[in-house]
Amino acid sequence: MKLLNTTTAALALMAGTAIAGETHDHGIQSPVDAAKVADFDIVAAEVSLNGRFATFRMSTAGIAGNTTLEDTSNGAPGAAIWSYVWPTTLDPSVVGFGEETGILALAATNHPDFDDTPLFDENVDGDTGNDGGHWHSHWVVLTPNEACGPGALAVRDVADGETPIMPATWPGVPFYLDSPGFTPVFDGPEITINVVLANADINVLKGANYDGVTSALRVDTDFHAPYVCVTDVFDIASGDLSLPGKID
Repeated sequence: MKLLNTTTAALALMAGTAIAGETHDHGIQSPVDAAKVADFDIVAAEVSLNGRFATFRMSTAGIAGNTTLEDTSNGAPGAAIWSYVWPTTLDPSVVGFGEETGILALAATNHPDFDDTPLFDENVDGDTGNDGGHWHSHWVVLTPNEACGPGALAVRDVADGETPIMPATWPGVPFYLDSPGFTPVFDGPEITINVVLANADINVLKGANYDGVTSALRVDTDFHAPYVCVTDVFDIASGDLSLPGKID
């Protein structure tokens, strides 16, 4: 595991000895690494347009989504988050955030200590507030934040008194996170999320670049800014976060 590092100029991830993935007609291909946890070891990442929706797909060396966190019942402060993430070059305004606010990424996350999808009941038990341990989707806006570590990324904070532009399904948390309700589908080594846009034609995604990342994040122990830091990177499809994939 390696700490996620960026530069503001290149937004490049310093991945140590990671081998860069190859880009093919059907996304980014990445070699198997036996040293990594298999279900977070990316072998392919792809984003494609399918009529009125887009399909975000990631394949792993193991059973995707098989490893999950234990519920410590400690609530959000200090909670760990595991994720499958597709960082993109799309402007965050495409999904309802303010313009030029950071790096827009789609993520599938799992964090049993808290629930951040108050509009949805993922486990269908009549309670919308206990579903964090089920894999679910988010749009997030990432920005460099030195408070998380040298060159590290964080989910962008909402400062006290700030009233930023947010998507309609923003769950009211003090950071740039949307809970759109797209259900991640796991099938053996593959995770798939089908995405529609509420206020734009899906073809606005065409030509944007993307990558695939598996990572861990952590909520601040005192729930103060920075609220959510990227703490570990398990794998990167391209090897260097160069976003070589192109949505078509």
